[in-house]
Amino acid sequence: MKIAARQKYFGEKFLTVAAVLLLTAIAAQSQSATGWEQAAGGKMAFEVASIRPSAPGSYTKPSLSLDPGDGGPPVGGVFAADFTLPVYIMFAYKLWLTNDQITAMLAREPKWVSADSFTIQARAAGHPTKDQMRLMMQSLLAERFKLEIHFEEQEVPVFVMTLAKPGKRGPRLILHAEGPPCDSTEPEGAGTAMGSAKAGKSAEVFPPTCGAPGSIMRSSPSGPLSVVGARDATLAIVGSSLGWAGRLERPVVDRTGLEGKFDFVMEWTPESRKALTDDGGVQTDPQGTTFLEALREQLGLKLEATKVRMTVPVIDHVERPSEN
Repeated sequence: MKIAARQKYFGEKFLTVAAVLLLTAIAAQSQSATGWEQAAGGKMAFEVASIRPSAPGSYTKPSLSLDPGDGGPPVGGVFAADFTLPVYIMFAYKLWLTNDQITAMLAREPKWVSADSFTIQARAAGHPTKDQMRLMMQSLLAERFKLEIHFEEQEVPVFVMTLAKPGKRGPRLILHAEGPPCDSTEPEGAGTAMGSAKAGKSAEVFPPTCGAPGSIMRSSPSGPLSVVGARDATLAIVGSSLGWAGRLERPVVDRTGLEGKFDFVMEWTPESRKALTDDGGVQTDPQGTTFLEALREQLGLKLEATKVRMTVPVIDHVERPSEN
């Protein structure tokens, strides 16, 4: 499934005035049903839930971010969203998948699985965490979509992410404890690195909330810049963010050896930015910073293509749900 097709999953539904929440399916290490589910409390279910096909042109604002990060916890146990089934599957099982991984997961499924959107509105008792909401979504998918899914190990192409220089981080990859706290939207001290290259005290922290990575296009005197960032994120989430933003089409596996939570922001010249040549042709702007240059210079990271064995999702059975 190509990038353009993914817009049907996430598209403009998560556009803000200046940012697109990083909620598209992006490269990441797939994970099986183990630790996080047990920590969240095991099998759970919504008190009430309704599912109906989305009306053409309709839009239900999601009640929380459906990315695999911990940011944006649900408020009052309310869940509301309007997406295709693969998005709900990735939310329920805490997955971020590349285009190729999504295509492989859906290879044997009927067209409606990837094409049709469903509006899901549900409510849970109390104040569940985001991971507990995922467990409830697992139960809902199994009950209403008759979803059966398992995980198996496969050898897949990946990019291994390591430090460009052993033991040395880049200037824009900082420990979260050294940056602004999660309830802050103004940079303080080391946190000014999380704004633009010319960030000052008046610059807003990017992204404005912790946990959910963000992506924007930013203007500069020399032209547009692509920007991606996250706050209070593990290196696995950092790698996932970079995998999507760089359109790498491979999962990014963290092998930096860095532990803890980090803030980062990285900006580079989009590859689509072109300059006219004297003969009327086009060429990539030679003055722009490429994605890989920004990765090394700003974050102190590099990528190496290889293959590793990873746990990937396999759909065994699914049915179209009846309305209620």
